[in-house]
Amino acid sequence: MHSGDNIVKSWRRSNLASKRESGTAENRGLTFWGQWAAATSLLILLLCTLAMIKTGEIDTQYRILALLTLLGSVPAYSLVGAYQKHHSHLAGLGRLLGGWLLLLAGLLVATFITKTSTLFSREVILTWGSLGFVLQACLYVPLHSFSRRYHKKLQASRTSLIIGTGELAQDLADKLVRQRREPLVGLVASTELELPDNGLYPIVGNLAHLRDLIATHNIRRLYIALPLSEAEQIEGLYVDLLDANVDVVWLPDLNSMMLLNHSAREIEGMPAIHLNESPLTSYPTAALTKALMDRAVALLAIIALSPVLLATAMAVKYSSPGPVLFKQKRHGWNGKVIKVWKFRSMRMHDDAQVKQATREDPRITPVGRFIRRTSLDELPQLFNVLQGHMSLVGPRPHAVAHNDYYTGKIKAYMARHRIKPGITGLAQVSGCRGETETIDKMEKRVELDLAYINNWSLWLDIKILIKTPFTLLSKDIY
Repeated sequence: MHSGDNIVKSWRRSNLASKRESGTAENRGLTFWGQWAAATSLLILLLCTLAMIKTGEIDTQYRILALLTLLGSVPAYSLVGAYQKHHSHLAGLGRLLGGWLLLLAGLLVATFITKTSTLFSREVILTWGSLGFVLQACLYVPLHSFSRRYHKKLQASRTSLIIGTGELAQDLADKLVRQRREPLVGLVASTELELPDNGLYPIVGNLAHLRDLIATHNIRRLYIALPLSEAEQIEGLYVDLLDANVDVVWLPDLNSMMLLNHSAREIEGMPAIHLNESPLTSYPTAALTKALMDRAVALLAIIALSPVLLATAMAVKYSSPGPVLFKQKRHGWNGKVIKVWKFRSMRMHDDAQVKQATREDPRITPVGRFIRRTSLDELPQLFNVLQGHMSLVGPRPHAVAHNDYYTGKIKAYMARHRIKPGITGLAQVSGCRGETETIDKMEKRVELDLAYINNWSLWLDIKILIKTPFTLLSKDIY
């Protein structure tokens, strides 16, 4: 029997949280674009006013800067998750500051590359940079408060019922009551044979009582959360409720299925549920940004760390006979076999049977022990990133032999290859490093890898990169 049920449950929790956390995509879009438009207009107005005060006119360079601000603010604020209505005021202001600093950094890089920084008044730019955030914050607080009050008012008037009594229905009820603050009357059983249980949310009747419940409680929204075994009832329910003047929302019960980065969309007007999709194909624009960031940072890191790379290569060369680099076949994106580069840390040996390194492994050289302990042996993978075979952040690639071994023992093990492997990853910064001598340890690593894929974003990549240096001296590295 496979020992992967906890991974299924983890995926379920991860997906439910990530897909329902912020409401519908439409509401998120309206919240973001409305506040973004107001804030950007204020920033551009402030820049033009300061330029007028300083020079008496708005010169060409300031007009170009205003245009770049307009274009650059969208990815900058999107990346940090600004303007989301579920944030507290303090958290929202923090993300707003992060987005503003990211935008200013991008503009600074642009002026440096184009050698136009001398065209701008230092007084105007410094005043704009400091006063710009203050004005954004003053605008953000009332707009954010209004947005939250408006959505709470809408939700408070949306009395609801849930048709279904299973795990999905109970979980949905918990989300509606605890997170969305939506008035919930209770659950409706799909058959007369179901008896009230001791669950947190009451069963107020069955389908025979549905019309009476709608009228009695002035129900405005019905959620259908039936298991797949009862899916044949959904069409009949929908037709019967067409004249009931209530919103009907169907949540397919997919809890028993393995889901990976799932979403609901349309294909030429036809509804489609994507059960398993790579983030690199479902978010092509963000994936392109990730690829550009990977290669740019990898190139800068290679240049900055070139003395360390050369010194390590010389130390490995003189530590024991053999090549400086160790190239091992591992699975990459979508299972494609790639060669991953590392500084050789072991003496030359027969590797017909791939064996994980263990603590006090006699195959490891003294220099190898140091570079493994400090993770210097991983630095050549920066060249793998430049080649496009790896990413800075992603699930760590395992040896092909290890993948063959674990595929039959851990459910959905190979699903971790639905995104490019990384030099570091969520599992590594969460403490899952070193030898995986038990199935449970590898299972935990896979669970975190899949959680990364389900919740992938550029902001998550940045957070993992920031955390990585603080994990390099972990006692589990050898």
